[in-house]
Amino acid sequence: MSRVLIIESSARQQDSVSRQLTQTFINQWKAAHPNDLFSVRDLAVDPVPHLDINLLGGWMKPEGQRNASEQISLERSNQLTDELLAADVLVMAAPMYNFAIPSTLKAWLDHVLRAGVTFKYTETGPQGLLTGKRAFVLTARGGIHAGGLSDHQEPYLRQVMGFIGIHDVTFIHAEGLNLGGDFQEKGLNQANARLSQVA
Repeated sequence: MSRVLIIESSARQQDSVSRQLTQTFINQWKAAHPNDLFSVRDLAVDPVPHLDINLLGGWMKPEGQRNASEQISLERSNQLTDELLAADVLVMAAPMYNFAIPSTLKAWLDHVLRAGVTFKYTETGPQGLLTGKRAFVLTARGGIHAGGLSDHQEPYLRQVMGFIGIHDVTFIHAEGLNLGGDFQEKGLNQANARLSQVA
């Protein structure tokens, strides 16, 4: 039995393509792994605050020196990090906003990339502590960007995942969704075909 953590980040709800991809992933994964446990964190419905002085204080100050805001920020970060630590499989649904990931997803990453918890510094450089986990990234893109200079999602997320020790990362892109003609249908069909393979 594995634990699967789903991170939703689309600001859209009913018409969100990345959310459609997530639901397809869940349905197919459950069919192949019926005993696995799922948890979903929706960063649009329950956004995570951006990195601020309170979170930095919560991380860096000893317990007796934290104020109430710093303690609350630390407890929130601990909750998010504990969810990630408990997961065997991480699924991030990330629409492309202005060539990159949503700021809500970046804020979540800022809470869970923590020295001494998800990575550590060594004499030979940083070392990820989340080895043995798998990650899937489901993207929805209006244009076609994979492998191009305009793709600031995949290179960034691969680097971030590798930094915390997750090197088994699969990207599934639904591209060309705003190009009209057959591009949208082709992009969705290709993404759904890849989803059926990974489950």
